[in-house]
Amino acid sequence: MSVKKKIAALILCFTILGLVVVAVLPAPVDVNAIRAEQGYFVEYVEDEGFTRLRDTYPVSAPISGYLRRVEREEGDTVKKGDALFALEPTPAPFLDPRSRKQAHERVSAARAAMNAARALLEARRADARLAESEYRRYRQLFESGVAPASEMDRVRSAREQSRSTEREAEAAVEMAHYELENARAVVEVVEGERTADEDGILRVRSPLDGLVLGRNRFSEGIVQAGELILTLGNLADLEVQVDLLSMDAVRVGHGTRVIIERWGEDTPLEGRVRQVAPSGFKRVSALGVDEWRAPVWVEITSPREMWASLGENFRVEARFVLWEGDDVVYVPTSAVFRVGEHWNVFVVEEGRARLRPVETGRRSGVWTQILSGVRADEIVVTHPGAHIEDGIRVKMELRTSRLTENSGLRA
Repeated sequence: MSVKKKIAALILCFTILGLVVVAVLPAPVDVNAIRAEQGYFVEYVEDEGFTRLRDTYPVSAPISGYLRRVEREEGDTVKKGDALFALEPTPAPFLDPRSRKQAHERVSAARAAMNAARALLEARRADARLAESEYRRYRQLFESGVAPASEMDRVRSAREQSRSTEREAEAAVEMAHYELENARAVVEVVEGERTADEDGILRVRSPLDGLVLGRNRFSEGIVQAGELILTLGNLADLEVQVDLLSMDAVRVGHGTRVIIERWGEDTPLEGRVRQVAPSGFKRVSALGVDEWRAPVWVEITSPREMWASLGENFRVEARFVLWEGDDVVYVPTSAVFRVGEHWNVFVVEEGRARLRPVETGRRSGVWTQILSGVRADEIVVTHPGAHIEDGIRVKMELRTSRLTENSGLRA
Protein backbone atom coordinates (compact mmCIF):
# COMPACT_ATOMS: atom_id res chain seq x y z
CA MET A 1 0.00 0.00 0.00
CA SER A 2 1.32 3.36 -0.95
CA VAL A 3 1.98 6.14 1.50
CA LYS A 4 -0.84 8.26 0.12
CA LYS A 5 -3.31 5.48 0.62
CA LYS A 6 -2.10 4.94 4.18
CA ILE A 7 -2.54 8.65 4.98
CA ALA A 8 -6.03 8.67 3.48
CA ALA A 9 -6.96 5.57 5.50
CA LEU A 10 -5.72 7.19 8.74
CA ILE A 11 -7.68 10.37 8.02
CA LEU A 12 -10.79 8.33 7.37
CA CYS A 13 -10.32 6.37 10.62
CA PHE A 14 -9.85 9.54 12.68
CA THR A 15 -12.88 11.10 11.05
CA ILE A 16 -15.03 8.08 11.84
CA LEU A 17 -13.64 8.00 15.39
CA GLY A 18 -14.44 11.73 15.85
CA LEU A 19 -17.96 11.22 14.59
CA VAL A 20 -18.42 8.35 17.00
CA VAL A 21 -17.13 10.43 19.90
CA VAL A 22 -19.38 13.33 18.95
CA ALA A 23 -22.34 10.98 18.69
CA VAL A 24 -21.60 9.43 22.08
CA LEU A 25 -20.96 12.71 23.94
CA PRO A 26 -24.09 14.45 25.37
CA ALA A 27 -25.31 17.54 23.61
CA PRO A 28 -24.64 20.94 25.26
CA VAL A 29 -27.34 22.02 27.70
CA ASP A 30 -29.24 25.23 26.94
CA VAL A 31 -28.92 27.74 29.81
CA ASN A 32 -29.66 31.38 30.47
CA ALA A 33 -26.69 33.38 31.65
CA ILE A 34 -25.81 36.92 32.67
CA ARG A 35 -22.68 38.84 33.54
CA ALA A 36 -21.99 39.66 37.16
CA GLU A 37 -22.55 43.38 37.74
CA GLN A 38 -20.46 45.80 39.74
CA GLY A 39 -21.76 49.15 40.88
CA TYR A 40 -24.32 50.75 43.13
CA PHE A 41 -26.21 48.24 45.27
CA VAL A 42 -29.02 48.82 47.74
CA GLU A 43 -30.71 46.48 50.20
CA TYR A 44 -34.34 47.33 50.81
CA VAL A 45 -37.72 46.01 51.82
CA GLU A 46 -40.84 47.16 50.01
CA ASP A 47 -44.57 46.97 50.44
CA GLU A 48 -47.77 48.77 49.53
CA GLY A 49 -48.99 51.65 51.63
CA PHE A 50 -51.45 54.50 51.64
CA THR A 51 -51.40 58.18 52.41
CA ARG A 52 -52.97 59.51 55.58
CA LEU A 53 -53.22 62.69 57.56
CA ARG A 54 -51.58 62.64 60.93
CA ASP A 55 -54.07 65.20 62.23
CA THR A 56 -57.66 65.59 61.09
CA TYR A 57 -60.23 67.97 62.51
CA PRO A 58 -63.79 66.63 62.80
CA VAL A 59 -66.25 69.53 63.16
CA SER A 60 -69.46 68.61 65.00
CA ALA A 61 -72.62 70.46 65.94
CA PRO A 62 -71.89 72.13 69.32
CA ILE A 63 -75.59 72.18 70.27
CA SER A 64 -78.81 70.60 69.11
CA GLY A 65 -80.70 72.67 66.56
CA TYR A 66 -81.83 73.03 62.99
CA LEU A 67 -78.94 72.74 60.51
CA ARG A 68 -79.06 74.94 57.46
CA ARG A 69 -77.85 73.36 54.20
CA VAL A 70 -74.08 72.88 54.23
CA GLU A 71 -72.65 74.51 51.12
CA ARG A 72 -69.06 73.34 51.68
CA GLU A 73 -68.01 70.34 49.56
CA GLU A 74 -65.09 67.90 49.64
CA GLY A 75 -61.97 69.62 48.37
CA ASP A 76 -63.11 73.16 49.14
CA THR A 77 -60.43 75.39 50.62
CA VAL A 78 -61.20 77.02 53.96
CA LYS A 79 -59.42 79.65 55.99
CA LYS A 80 -59.25 79.85 59.72
CA GLY A 81 -62.36 81.66 60.94
CA ASP A 82 -64.48 80.98 57.83
CA ALA A 83 -68.10 80.00 58.52
CA LEU A 84 -68.57 76.29 57.81
CA PHE A 85 -72.27 75.83 58.57
CA ALA A 86 -75.09 77.53 60.50
CA LEU A 87 -77.48 76.34 63.21
CA GLU A 88 -80.77 77.95 64.16
CA PRO A 89 -83.23 77.18 66.94
CA THR A 90 -85.31 74.07 66.46
CA PRO A 91 -88.81 74.93 65.08
CA ALA A 92 -91.80 74.08 67.27
CA PRO A 93 -93.59 70.87 66.33
CA PHE A 94 -96.66 71.05 64.11
CA LEU A 95 -99.96 71.05 66.05
CA ASP A 96 -103.17 69.32 65.10
CA PRO A 97 -106.36 71.45 64.57
CA ARG A 98 -107.62 70.83 68.11
CA SER A 99 -104.33 71.90 69.69
CA ARG A 100 -104.16 74.90 67.37
CA LYS A 101 -107.66 76.04 68.42
CA GLN A 102 -106.73 75.60 72.08
CA ALA A 103 -103.64 77.75 71.51
CA HIS A 104 -105.78 80.53 70.01
CA GLU A 105 -108.22 80.27 72.94
CA ARG A 106 -105.33 80.63 75.36
CA VAL A 107 -104.37 83.86 73.60
CA SER A 108 -107.93 85.17 74.01
CA ALA A 109 -107.96 84.18 77.70
CA ALA A 110 -104.59 85.82 78.28
CA ARG A 111 -105.80 89.00 76.54
CA ALA A 112 -108.91 89.07 78.75
CA ALA A 113 -106.77 88.57 81.85
CA MET A 114 -104.58 91.42 80.66
CA ASN A 115 -107.59 93.74 80.32
CA ALA A 116 -108.85 92.76 83.77
CA ALA A 117 -105.45 93.43 85.30
CA ARG A 118 -105.31 96.85 83.67
CA ALA A 119 -108.81 97.71 84.96
CA LEU A 120 -107.81 96.66 88.46
CA LEU A 121 -104.67 98.76 88.16
CA GLU A 122 -106.74 101.84 87.27
CA ALA A 123 -108.96 101.25 90.32
CA ARG A 124 -105.95 100.85 92.58
CA ARG A 125 -104.42 104.03 91.20
CA ALA A 126 -107.66 105.91 91.88
CA ASP A 127 -107.69 104.62 95.48
CA ALA A 128 -104.06 105.63 95.83
CA ARG A 129 -104.78 109.16 94.59
CA LEU A 130 -107.69 109.48 97.03
CA ALA A 131 -105.60 108.24 99.93
CA GLU A 132 -102.83 110.65 99.04
CA SER A 133 -105.26 113.58 98.88
CA GLU A 134 -106.81 112.68 102.24
CA TYR A 135 -103.37 112.33 103.80
CA ARG A 136 -102.33 115.81 102.68
CA ARG A 137 -105.57 117.36 104.06
CA TYR A 138 -105.24 115.68 107.45
CA ARG A 139 -101.59 116.63 107.65
CA GLN A 140 -102.52 120.33 107.35
CA LEU A 141 -105.18 119.88 110.06
CA PHE A 142 -102.74 118.01 112.26
CA GLU A 143 -100.11 120.70 111.87
CA SER A 144 -102.79 123.31 112.82
CA GLY A 145 -103.64 121.28 115.93
CA VAL A 146 -107.19 120.49 114.86
CA ALA A 147 -106.83 116.77 114.00
CA PRO A 148 -105.65 114.33 116.66
CA ALA A 149 -102.50 112.20 116.21
CA SER A 150 -104.48 108.93 116.10
CA GLU A 151 -106.47 110.15 113.13
CA MET A 152 -103.23 111.20 111.41
CA ASP A 153 -101.77 107.70 111.90
CA ARG A 154 -104.90 106.11 110.42
CA VAL A 155 -104.73 108.30 107.29
CA ARG A 156 -100.98 107.64 106.86
CA SER A 157 -101.56 103.85 107.11
CA ALA A 158 -104.36 104.04 104.55
CA ARG A 159 -102.05 105.90 102.13
CA GLU A 160 -99.28 103.27 102.44
CA GLN A 161 -101.75 100.44 101.98
CA SER A 162 -103.16 102.03 98.82
CA ARG A 163 -99.64 102.44 97.41
CA SER A 164 -98.92 98.75 98.11
CA THR A 165 -102.10 97.63 96.37
CA GLU A 166 -101.19 99.84 93.40
CA ARG A 167 -97.80 98.13 93.05
CA GLU A 168 -99.49 94.74 93.35
CA ALA A 169 -101.83 95.70 90.52
CA GLU A 170 -98.90 96.84 88.37
CA ALA A 171 -97.20 93.46 88.93
CA ALA A 172 -100.40 91.68 87.95
CA VAL A 173 -100.54 93.68 84.71
CA GLU A 174 -96.91 92.79 83.94
CA MET A 175 -97.55 89.09 84.64
CA ALA A 176 -100.65 89.15 82.42
CA HIS A 177 -98.55 90.77 79.69
CA TYR A 178 -95.98 87.96 79.80
CA GLU A 179 -98.68 85.30 79.76
CA LEU A 180 -100.21 86.93 76.71
CA GLU A 181 -96.84 87.04 74.91
CA ASN A 182 -96.24 83.39 75.77
CA ALA A 183 -99.62 82.41 74.34
CA ARG A 184 -98.95 84.48 71.21
CA ALA A 185 -95.52 82.77 70.75
CA VAL A 186 -97.19 79.38 70.75
CA VAL A 187 -99.62 80.54 68.09
CA GLU A 188 -96.84 82.05 65.94
CA VAL A 189 -94.83 78.79 65.79
CA VAL A 190 -97.85 76.52 65.69
CA GLU A 191 -97.28 75.91 61.96
CA GLY A 192 -93.64 74.85 62.49
CA GLU A 193 -92.25 78.01 60.90
CA ARG A 194 -88.51 78.71 61.23
CA THR A 195 -87.13 81.88 62.68
CA ALA A 196 -86.04 84.68 60.40
CA ASP A 197 -84.03 86.39 63.13
CA GLU A 198 -80.37 86.33 62.04
CA ASP A 199 -79.28 87.28 65.55
CA GLY A 200 -80.36 83.85 66.75
CA ILE A 201 -78.20 81.98 64.20
CA LEU A 202 -75.07 80.13 65.42
CA ARG A 203 -72.32 79.96 62.81
CA VAL A 204 -69.60 77.34 63.37
CA ARG A 205 -66.23 78.49 62.03
CA SER A 206 -63.11 76.71 60.75
CA PRO A 207 -60.33 76.08 63.31
CA LEU A 208 -57.54 76.01 60.68
CA ASP A 209 -56.43 76.73 57.13
CA GLY A 210 -56.99 73.60 55.06
CA LEU A 211 -59.44 71.60 52.99
CA VAL A 212 -62.78 69.91 53.50
CA LEU A 213 -61.91 66.20 53.51
CA GLY A 214 -65.36 64.80 54.20
CA ARG A 215 -68.96 65.97 54.40
CA ASN A 216 -71.00 63.75 56.68
CA ARG A 217 -74.10 65.94 56.57
CA PHE A 218 -75.14 68.44 53.93
CA SER A 219 -78.96 68.51 53.92
CA GLU A 220 -80.78 70.85 56.27
CA GLY A 221 -82.64 69.37 59.20
CA ILE A 222 -82.54 68.63 62.89
CA VAL A 223 -79.12 67.69 64.32
CA GLN A 224 -78.13 66.62 67.80
CA ALA A 225 -75.26 68.02 69.82
CA GLY A 226 -72.03 66.22 68.88
CA GLU A 227 -73.23 65.02 65.46
CA LEU A 228 -70.35 65.06 62.93
CA ILE A 229 -70.90 67.53 60.07
CA LEU A 230 -67.54 68.10 58.32
CA THR A 231 -63.98 66.77 58.51
CA LEU A 232 -61.12 69.20 57.84
CA GLY A 233 -57.41 68.72 57.28
CA ASN A 234 -54.30 70.18 55.70
CA LEU A 235 -52.81 68.06 52.89
CA ALA A 236 -49.42 69.64 53.51
CA ASP A 237 -49.28 67.36 56.59
CA LEU A 238 -49.81 64.23 54.47
CA GLU A 239 -47.73 61.15 55.35
CA VAL A 240 -47.58 57.50 54.28
CA GLN A 241 -48.53 54.46 56.32
CA VAL A 242 -47.05 51.09 55.34
CA ASP A 243 -48.03 47.94 57.20
CA LEU A 244 -44.77 45.98 57.01
CA LEU A 245 -44.27 42.38 58.00
CA SER A 246 -43.04 42.38 61.58
CA MET A 247 -39.78 40.67 60.53
CA ASP A 248 -39.14 43.60 58.17
CA ALA A 249 -40.41 46.29 60.53
CA VAL A 250 -37.71 45.45 63.10
CA ARG A 251 -35.07 46.26 60.47
CA VAL A 252 -36.22 49.83 59.91
CA GLY A 253 -36.03 52.64 62.42
CA HIS A 254 -36.52 56.35 62.89
CA GLY A 255 -34.95 58.28 60.01
CA THR A 256 -34.65 55.33 57.61
CA ARG A 257 -34.63 56.57 54.02
CA VAL A 258 -37.74 55.67 52.02
CA ILE A 259 -38.40 55.82 48.28
CA ILE A 260 -42.08 56.29 47.38
CA GLU A 261 -42.97 54.96 43.94
CA ARG A 262 -46.01 54.19 41.78
CA TRP A 263 -48.03 56.96 43.37
CA GLY A 264 -49.28 58.26 40.03
CA GLU A 265 -46.23 60.02 38.61
CA ASP A 266 -42.96 58.65 37.17
CA THR A 267 -40.71 60.62 39.53
CA PRO A 268 -40.15 58.83 42.87
CA LEU A 269 -40.62 60.78 46.08
CA GLU A 270 -38.21 60.88 48.99
CA GLY A 271 -39.26 60.21 52.55
CA ARG A 272 -38.00 59.08 55.93
CA VAL A 273 -39.45 56.93 58.67
CA ARG A 274 -41.12 59.05 61.34
CA GLN A 275 -42.16 56.25 63.64
CA VAL A 276 -42.57 52.49 63.85
CA ALA A 277 -45.62 51.35 65.79
CA PRO A 278 -44.71 49.60 69.07
CA SER A 279 -47.43 46.97 68.54
CA GLY A 280 -48.50 44.96 65.53
CA PHE A 281 -51.63 43.20 64.34
CA LYS A 282 -52.60 40.04 62.49
CA ARG A 283 -53.91 40.19 58.94
CA VAL A 284 -55.00 37.32 56.74
CA SER A 285 -53.43 37.49 53.29
CA ALA A 286 -55.23 36.79 50.01
CA LEU A 287 -53.88 33.25 50.19
CA GLY A 288 -55.37 32.72 53.64
CA VAL A 289 -52.04 32.96 55.48
CA ASP A 290 -51.87 34.74 58.84
CA GLU A 291 -49.43 37.65 58.63
CA TRP A 292 -48.19 39.67 61.57
CA ARG A 293 -47.64 43.24 60.54
CA ALA A 294 -46.68 46.53 62.15
CA PRO A 295 -47.64 50.04 60.93
CA VAL A 296 -44.75 52.27 59.86
CA TRP A 297 -45.36 55.99 59.32
CA VAL A 298 -43.28 57.79 56.70
CA GLU A 299 -42.82 61.54 56.41
CA ILE A 300 -42.62 62.84 52.82
CA THR A 301 -39.50 65.02 52.47
CA SER A 302 -39.75 65.86 48.76
CA PRO A 303 -40.95 69.42 48.01
CA ARG A 304 -44.69 69.86 48.33
CA GLU A 305 -44.93 70.99 44.70
CA MET A 306 -43.89 67.51 43.52
CA TRP A 307 -46.81 65.73 45.20
CA ALA A 308 -49.48 68.43 45.22
CA SER A 309 -51.94 66.05 43.54
CA LEU A 310 -51.71 63.43 46.31
CA GLY A 311 -54.71 63.12 48.59
CA GLU A 312 -55.68 61.18 51.66
CA ASN A 313 -55.99 57.38 51.39
CA PHE A 314 -54.15 57.21 48.04
CA ARG A 315 -52.23 54.01 47.23
CA VAL A 316 -48.42 54.12 46.98
CA GLU A 317 -45.49 51.70 47.05
CA ALA A 318 -42.61 52.31 49.45
CA ARG A 319 -39.05 50.98 49.49
CA PHE A 320 -37.18 51.19 52.79
CA VAL A 321 -33.44 51.53 52.16
CA LEU A 322 -31.64 49.36 54.72
CA TRP A 323 -28.14 49.55 53.25
CA GLU A 324 -26.47 50.94 50.14
CA GLY A 325 -22.97 50.92 48.72
CA ASP A 326 -20.91 51.53 45.57
CA ASP A 327 -18.58 49.15 43.66
CA VAL A 328 -20.50 46.13 44.85
CA VAL A 329 -20.40 42.89 42.85
CA TYR A 330 -23.81 41.27 42.62
CA VAL A 331 -25.58 38.55 40.65
CA PRO A 332 -29.20 37.45 40.32
CA THR A 333 -30.44 35.69 43.45
CA SER A 334 -31.69 32.85 41.25
CA ALA A 335 -28.08 32.06 40.29
CA VAL A 336 -27.05 31.31 43.88
CA PHE A 337 -27.78 27.92 45.44
CA ARG A 338 -26.61 25.99 48.45
CA VAL A 339 -24.52 22.81 48.39
CA GLY A 340 -24.11 21.52 51.90
CA GLU A 341 -23.30 24.52 54.08
CA HIS A 342 -21.86 26.67 51.30
CA TRP A 343 -23.32 28.90 48.62
CA ASN A 344 -22.31 28.25 45.03
CA VAL A 345 -22.86 29.46 41.49
CA PHE A 346 -22.17 28.02 38.06
CA VAL A 347 -19.70 30.13 36.10
CA VAL A 348 -19.50 29.59 32.33
CA GLU A 349 -15.87 29.08 31.24
CA GLU A 350 -14.90 27.99 27.70
CA GLY A 351 -18.36 26.62 27.03
CA ARG A 352 -18.60 24.60 30.24
CA ALA A 353 -20.37 25.23 33.54
CA ARG A 354 -17.92 25.35 36.44
CA LEU A 355 -19.11 25.03 40.02
CA ARG A 356 -17.76 27.99 42.03
CA PRO A 357 -18.20 28.44 45.81
CA VAL A 358 -19.02 32.04 46.73
CA GLU A 359 -19.46 34.14 49.83
CA THR A 360 -22.74 36.03 49.74
CA GLY A 361 -23.63 39.29 51.46
CA ARG A 362 -26.83 41.28 51.42
CA ARG A 363 -29.86 40.55 49.31
CA SER A 364 -32.13 43.05 47.63
CA GLY A 365 -35.07 41.84 45.64
CA VAL A 366 -33.72 39.66 42.79
CA TRP A 367 -30.07 40.60 43.41
CA THR A 368 -27.52 39.14 45.84
CA GLN A 369 -24.22 40.71 46.84
CA ILE A 370 -21.13 38.57 46.20
CA LEU A 371 -18.28 39.19 48.63
CA SER A 372 -15.87 36.69 47.07
CA GLY A 373 -15.79 33.92 44.47
CA VAL A 374 -17.03 35.81 41.41
CA ARG A 375 -15.54 38.84 39.73
CA ALA A 376 -17.36 41.51 37.76
CA ASP A 377 -18.16 40.59 34.13
CA GLU A 378 -17.87 36.86 34.77
CA ILE A 379 -20.75 34.93 33.25
CA VAL A 380 -23.02 33.00 35.64
CA VAL A 381 -25.95 30.70 34.97
CA THR A 382 -29.11 32.45 36.14
CA HIS A 383 -31.37 29.44 36.76
CA PRO A 384 -29.27 26.29 37.22
CA GLY A 385 -31.40 23.16 37.31
CA ALA A 386 -30.71 19.65 38.53
CA HIS A 387 -29.35 18.70 35.09
CA ILE A 388 -26.46 21.18 35.39
CA GLU A 389 -23.27 19.61 36.73
CA ASP A 390 -19.71 20.78 37.16
CA GLY A 391 -17.92 20.64 33.82
CA ILE A 392 -20.96 19.99 31.68
CA ARG A 393 -21.05 21.61 28.28
CA VAL A 394 -23.57 24.40 27.97
CA LYS A 395 -25.07 26.46 25.20
CA MET A 396 -25.86 29.76 26.82
CA GLU A 397 -28.22 32.58 25.94
CA LEU A 398 -26.50 35.62 27.35
CA ARG A 399 -28.79 38.31 28.70
CA THR A 400 -27.49 41.74 27.93
CA SER A 401 -30.20 43.85 29.59
CA ARG A 402 -29.78 44.27 33.33
CA LEU A 403 -32.66 44.49 35.79
CA THR A 404 -33.58 47.90 37.15
CA GLU A 405 -34.51 47.34 40.81
CA ASN A 406 -31.82 49.78 41.90
CA SER A 407 -32.67 52.51 39.41
CA GLY A 408 -33.84 55.68 41.07
CA LEU A 409 -32.77 54.59 44.57
CA ARG A 410 -29.45 56.42 44.71
CA ALA A 411 -29.74 59.39 47.05
